[in-house]
Amino acid sequence: MTDLVLTVTADDRAGLVSRLAQVVADRGGSWTTSSMAHLAGTFAGVVLVSVPAEGVAPLRSDLEGLAADGITVVVRETRPQPVTAGEPTLLHLVGQDRPGIVAQVSAAIASAGVGIEEMQTATSEAPMAGGLLFEVRARLVVPEGAGAPLRERLEAIADELMVDLDLADPVTT
Repeated sequence: MTDLVLTVTADDRAGLVSRLAQVVADRGGSWTTSSMAHLAGTFAGVVLVSVPAEGVAPLRSDLEGLAADGITVVVRETRPQPVTAGEPTLLHLVGQDRPGIVAQVSAAIASAGVGIEEMQTATSEAPMAGGLLFEVRARLVVPEGAGAPLRERLEAIADELMVDLDLADPVTT
């Protein structure tokens, strides 16, 4: 079996996931993992599928054909990756929205040598205060010895941006 990562975008409408899933199934593929969302009228998703080696080329062709239906799919074949050693850690940050939050937070994480395994961000109306709140939830992989530098860098940003920050072991949350 060959693993493929599919990046999907289209104008949001009913039946998109069904259409995509059927194309994968028609080529003997298995839908493994996905993350999908409605973003400002656009459907966007990332899907990991596993397909028999002989089905890769036909699946690519079928997925390209979805463009006629307004569905854009970018296909990337995966390569085996070494397992990143480290402690899983959850990051939660909430504060007033402003440009550059993700750039600052991700730079601090990277400079500590920490990997982001998964990340979600969102904005919402700030209750009673007005304006927008920005929220980041991320699952990090913190290598041995990187925990203290990570916390130090993120706490400095939290103070500067005046945001609430929490780093926690996922087992205890």
